[in-house]
Amino acid sequence: MFKKFDPSNDVSTSTQVKASVQRGIKSQISESHPALTDEILDELLPKKPPLVQYKIGPHLMLYCRGAEPVFFQHRDGPILPTLKFVHKYSGLEFTKVTVDNGAIPFILGGANIMCPGLTNPGGEMPPDDGEEPGLEKGDGVVVYAEGKEYAIAVGVMTMSSKDIRKENKGTGIEVAHFLGDGLFMTDEIE
Repeated sequence: MFKKFDPSNDVSTSTQVKASVQRGIKSQISESHPALTDEILDELLPKKPPLVQYKIGPHLMLYCRGAEPVFFQHRDGPILPTLKFVHKYSGLEFTKVTVDNGAIPFILGGANIMCPGLTNPGGEMPPDDGEEPGLEKGDGVVVYAEGKEYAIAVGVMTMSSKDIRKENKGTGIEVAHFLGDGLFMTDEIE
């Protein structure tokens, strides 16, 4: 999604986010990442300065705190944090998965994450609770690598964690943003 992102060419319009819309964004984030309480979100996304929404292409929104990109959303999908934001606040518990070492070079090249990368030894997903999967299809996740401290990608589940464990074939996570892509290399948007 951001592999060849260039803020000087790809950003079309910017608008200041209204307070009511910002509250909606915070509620969507807290649904996606239940460990982030309202108090934490108020500290991360204060009312002043307000969020600025940048439109990128026809279907992508980038939310910035001042000029710093902090969250993005593709179409009506989940609102996902940028990797720099995740690294800056590494103590926060975002919804996460871990991939095995074999998947790292492919992810850093922009590839989607295949099911075996999540189910092999070293891979980790939240446990399923009986009939309820730990992660649903469409959930946003932060991807960590086995034995690494910082996240390497952010993506959206294409299958539930229960289906990934059962089938162990195909794409498990669609990678939206990874280390070294255009968005990661962008410090500020003007």
